[in-house]
Amino acid sequence: MERCCFKSWQIYQLDQAIEIAEDIVSDYFKISASQWRHYRYDIRSLKDLSPEEIIDTAYAQILRYIQHPQERLRGSLRGEYFKICLQDHVILRTLEDFETLLFRPFLIYIVTHELIHIVRFAKFIQSFIAGQGEREKEEQRVHEITQELLKRRKISGMEEVLQFFSLHLPIDVLQSHIEEKEG
Repeated sequence: MERCCFKSWQIYQLDQAIEIAEDIVSDYFKISASQWRHYRYDIRSLKDLSPEEIIDTAYAQILRYIQHPQERLRGSLRGEYFKICLQDHVILRTLEDFETLLFRPFLIYIVTHELIHIVRFAKFIQSFIAGQGEREKEEQRVHEITQELLKRRKISGMEEVLQFFSLHLPIDVLQSHIEEKEG
């Protein structure tokens, strides 16, 4: 499988999608701007991923590290750090196959979905470590929350994205891959 990376105009739209998704998730979970600092996460596209962070079966994967790789913390100050690894090649392939889907609303959906997971993990609403059955239930819960939040928004092209994800269950298509890594 050819692994194409986002182009510069797509990275620009990704940055916009992240801002929109953070606002949506902040509103839903009642998270202030200062509280967001306590949610230690990063969002990276394919060009910034290491080989072990790349998968071909999902739009994104969430990795949980014991600490941020660049932070030098004493052992007693360790804190979890989540990394959302966007799989550009899987996203671009889907957009090519489904021409009615637009890039920015598709990314807003994916990033919103992944941020909901992060907040649910960080607030202990959902355990990061779960069996397959519980992971499938979590995907369904997060899918439903994402659908509900985004259908309230007036975002050009979002209706088609919501319809796409309604027809393609997240277990089949989105499959947020979740894994724990040492920092």
